[in-house]
Amino acid sequence: MHPLSRRIAEVMALDASAPAIQFERRWVTWGQIAESARHVSTVVGSGTAGIMLRNTPSHVAALLGVLSGGGTVVVINPSRGDERTRADIEALQLPTLIGLAEDLESLAPGTTATTMALGDIDTTPEITGSSPSEGQHRPGVAVRMLTSGTTGPPKRVDLTYDMLARSVMGRDPDTAPSPTELRHGVAIVNSPLVHVGGVFRILLCLAEARPFVLLPKFELHSWAEAVREHRPAAVSLVPAALRMVLHSDLTRDDLAGVRVVTSGTAPLSADDAEAFTAKFGIPVLTSYAATEFGGGVAGWTLADHRKYWQDKRGSVGRANPGARLRVVDDNRDPVPPGEPGLLEVIPAQLADTGEWMQTTDVARIDEDGFLWILGRADQAIIRGGFKVMPDDVRSALESHAAVAGAAVVGRPDPRLGETPVALVELRPGATASPEELSAYLQTRLARYEIPTALILTDAIPRTPSGKPDLTAVRARLAQP
Repeated sequence: MHPLSRRIAEVMALDASAPAIQFERRWVTWGQIAESARHVSTVVGSGTAGIMLRNTPSHVAALLGVLSGGGTVVVINPSRGDERTRADIEALQLPTLIGLAEDLESLAPGTTATTMALGDIDTTPEITGSSPSEGQHRPGVAVRMLTSGTTGPPKRVDLTYDMLARSVMGRDPDTAPSPTELRHGVAIVNSPLVHVGGVFRILLCLAEARPFVLLPKFELHSWAEAVREHRPAAVSLVPAALRMVLHSDLTRDDLAGVRVVTSGTAPLSADDAEAFTAKFGIPVLTSYAATEFGGGVAGWTLADHRKYWQDKRGSVGRANPGARLRVVDDNRDPVPPGEPGLLEVIPAQLADTGEWMQTTDVARIDEDGFLWILGRADQAIIRGGFKVMPDDVRSALESHAAVAGAAVVGRPDPRLGETPVALVELRPGATASPEELSAYLQTRLARYEIPTALILTDAIPRTPSGKPDLTAVRARLAQP
């Protein structure tokens, strides 16, 4: 049995009567999770199962059931739209399909897969079809994870058992000591399970033998209620959620137990990080990760934050233990410290391969090893020969007091090639005209960086990870 599968089984068996997951104000025990997981593991074995993941205890149990049995989970997002989800399921041709009864009925009609219909955590899944074969199993692959789909259709990336184990159990999972008792501190999981951040948080709680609150999605009121009740020492907020907390009526007392906030998945401006710390007295530790890495590769530690933040503000921190980072030119030759180029990494989770992974991120690394992400090379807008990085424009727009969020893309232009255009979401109750926002940018950006169109919207379309869905943004900005 793989160390990750063993750890999941061990933790679920520590104390069957102890609380494991709080969901919608009700606690589910480790025994309930283990029993539900056992039903799934009995059917799937070491085979492959597609799970239409939602943030419920039954779906967590299904995920753990497949992984405790050494199988492979294929992540299916049931919220991408019925037509796309049906096409995805049909193309996958999976031997086993798991989801809510209503999802199976509407999204997988006529499927030839063995299906497991999930209900309440105490309800035995309803199984239809014959026992599945173990075809399509990819040895060593734990999760076929969907990428964010920020710039196009989401792709699936194979995350191995070794990668995930190293992410949540340390660099040598084989020798990691097993927990002998459950922890008392309660974590909060508000990331969606269809995103690597949600799966990582769940597995981290299992690895630490820690109970957790599971939120269906990030919603300010329910999140704040959980923070006030359980007073976690650390919370994780994607930038969009962090900005919601920052611009809310919450006070230091509401977040009294929190000692640190971690933030990743998308760029967070140094101004927002500092404003959050000024308001709540809590340092914000940003990090850099990607689905393909199976976890993070760089981030701020609290010690580094205290010592270096003022000099290194805007950085995403230094390489995690065991990870290697370098910045290269077009010929893949390393550039001097402080010079921009394309980032390449060897994650600690894949350190045994020794192969550099190319990214599309433009970055620089200084002489002290601090990493700055300057933008995505494949999203750069070339306006009449000048390069515009959308994240620079977005960050400038989001520094306006009335702006809740912004998304910036390129629009074709017959004379200049393309120009930046922006979709802007205002804070509730705030007002600002496109003309006012454009004037505000005059002192913060070069003239060629200022968007040629600023469109106000009620809500920016976002991916499950909280990033702007740039495909949807482009479609919205293309409308008359």
